[in-house]
Amino acid sequence: MTDPPTALKLMVFAGGLTSTHDLPSRGRVTLGRAADNEVCIDDPSVSRHHAALHLGAEVLLEDLGSANGTSLRSPIQDAATADLSQTKLAPGRRVAIAPGASFHLGSTVLVLRREARSGDSPAPVIGDEAMRRLHAMVARVADGTISVLLLGETGVGKEVLAHALHERSPRASGPFVALHCAALSGSLLESELFGHEKGAFTGAVSAKAGLLESAEGGTVFLDEVGELPPDVQVKLLRVIEERKVLRVGALRPRSIDVRLVSATHRDLEAEVARGTFRQDLYFRLNGIALTIPPLRERVSEIAELSRVFISRVAGQLSRPLVPTLSPEALALLEAYRWPGNIRELRNTIERAVVLCAGPTILPEHLPLDRMRAAPSPPVAAAPSVAPPPAGPLRSEIEALERQRIVDALEQSAGNQTQAATLLGMPRRTLVAKLVAYNIPRPRKR
Repeated sequence: MTDPPTALKLMVFAGGLTSTHDLPSRGRVTLGRAADNEVCIDDPSVSRHHAALHLGAEVLLEDLGSANGTSLRSPIQDAATADLSQTKLAPGRRVAIAPGASFHLGSTVLVLRREARSGDSPAPVIGDEAMRRLHAMVARVADGTISVLLLGETGVGKEVLAHALHERSPRASGPFVALHCAALSGSLLESELFGHEKGAFTGAVSAKAGLLESAEGGTVFLDEVGELPPDVQVKLLRVIEERKVLRVGALRPRSIDVRLVSATHRDLEAEVARGTFRQDLYFRLNGIALTIPPLRERVSEIAELSRVFISRVAGQLSRPLVPTLSPEALALLEAYRWPGNIRELRNTIERAVVLCAGPTILPEHLPLDRMRAAPSPPVAAAPSVAPPPAGPLRSEIEALERQRIVDALEQSAGNQTQAATLLGMPRRTLVAKLVAYNIPRPRKR
């Protein structure tokens, strides 16, 4: 018997790209190139209707008469054994597979993976000096109730930092509720955030508490908050100001006690100037802003992050052997610019673990064509200086940040570009902070 199928996902590696698909608890899932398959795989080696997974008490794999065949790859047994033998399935024959099983549809690799528990929060890797300073600031602001805005490129690890802030706060025993604002339409987003009463709209067969209510005593993380529609922005602003939430279709608001942590890769000041984001909401969310540097500026963390991802993926695949990175593979990882940041690194490591049959991940297990041909990532717009928080915490944070800037300028002999790198922020942000804190700008020599 394997783990319940409800805890399973299917990873597909085709044409250098990786996709992950949720599997139902029961039923038949077809795999193939045609658009009417439950899992559509765009690869010329895959037949239109290639194979099927039958899900129930166990998972069965069946070839549907494909042109290039369906084959199972033997799992790794131990460090001394790397069995790459493949068993080709006869059309119509069903074979049981377990989590961690790897199989081929033509030249495409698929893996049945156990899903991580939803309650698990990843521990942050802190090896870079700028990240140590960032987490020191997180520790300072965690005790308060001030809203926090996390800034940084897509995939940089904003949710991990939000988890860290929650777990260091007095609210750690309360819930941590996350919502990706770009993943839902306006009406669904409003219902998810604020909840609804029975009969509020078609399909509302019962009353439902929204995320803001369900996070009572805890933290709400709004990822990609810059994608909020204008009408939802208005209602969220009212919630923040009144600390009350009005469900869709309700007549009376309900009091709530939550802390808001938001994240975005957008320049919200520019969005305010364009009229797509409310200025008053921006100020409410931006009690204090923390900028997470991109992975290309945290090269010293790549080795440890890779080890964490390798161990996690090996566990999800039920592998008895956790492979290690070869020095050559690590050198390639550290030389790459990572436009997708930590999310791209994680996907790359997942692919490498799947393709690695022995005890060591080698360069050939990495997507070398993509890594060698990738352009430099776009330069993100520098976020403006966040207004300091109100209350007794304000002077402490101002003094701490001002001293950090002065120390960085002294350490870099007045070179503002180097100082900005030490601080983990864009140079434009540093210049703005020099003005905000009345620090004389060093003159060029």
